[in-house]
Amino acid sequence: MPTEGRECISVNIGQAGAQIGNACWELYNLEHGIGKDGFLLEKEENEEIFEIGERKGREKCQYYNTFYTESSNGKYVPRAIFVDLEPSVIDEIRVGPYRQLFHPEQLITGKEDAANNYARGHYTIGKEHIDRVLERIRKQAESCSGLQGFLVFHSFGGGTGSGFSALLMERLSVEYGKKSKLEFSVYPAPQVATAVVEPYNSILTTHTTLNHSDCSFMVDNEAIYDICRKSLDVERPSYNNLNRLIAQIVSSITASLRFDGALNVDLTEFQTNLVPYPRIHFPLATYAPVISADK
Repeated sequence: MPTEGRECISVNIGQAGAQIGNACWELYNLEHGIGKDGFLLEKEENEEIFEIGERKGREKCQYYNTFYTESSNGKYVPRAIFVDLEPSVIDEIRVGPYRQLFHPEQLITGKEDAANNYARGHYTIGKEHIDRVLERIRKQAESCSGLQGFLVFHSFGGGTGSGFSALLMERLSVEYGKKSKLEFSVYPAPQVATAVVEPYNSILTTHTTLNHSDCSFMVDNEAIYDICRKSLDVERPSYNNLNRLIAQIVSSITASLRFDGALNVDLTEFQTNLVPYPRIHFPLATYAPVISADK
């Protein structure tokens, strides 16, 4: 099935959302043979992907359209928005190895964070930024010929990840009606809690987004720490290790959107295949085998 007019916009919210998003785009670029600057890698660097394209007898770029928009000079720009209420995490993207991949308008930051407080993310600080974020999303949506929906990456424990995500999901439901919204959420774990109020933030955001999300894939930090320790032999896993493992899972879930396949070709199909009742939309992602590169 050709992917023309089946675009998805990724919205990465807060520290967890931005860092997972960064890891995901790093992996998507590798899978699609796109360099850090957004241009296709040369054939020698990228033999395998070119072979697949030629073997199928189709234009090699036909799958890029779902997740990337192609500019007039042949650069592939992710259909993504990064939002955080404080600048430090997104500043790392602005100066990091993938700084040329994103347009500056896609990276939106405020000046003070939500301080792990749902109410600040949803009501006070969040309210000041929501219109600017929706405006950027509207611009992304206008560049799509047939928008499928949104992939929202966030954590449940942080103030921005919980409060601002809930506010944005409500507004997306109002402005984009029936468009699908898939969540990729980091659920807090007691062993690796960064704030004592994480359970409150989680309950509040789950309650608010329950009717605005079509399907929510949850990852548990503690489980991912255990996988890194036991399967990948990483003694002290960093956020980088966790995010790259989460990116593998997100990549596997979205592979059917980005490549040719028979199952889960569009976002509504995820709902049809995975969600028994609208409010029970929390499938558990399991991934195997997880083996370190050294083995």
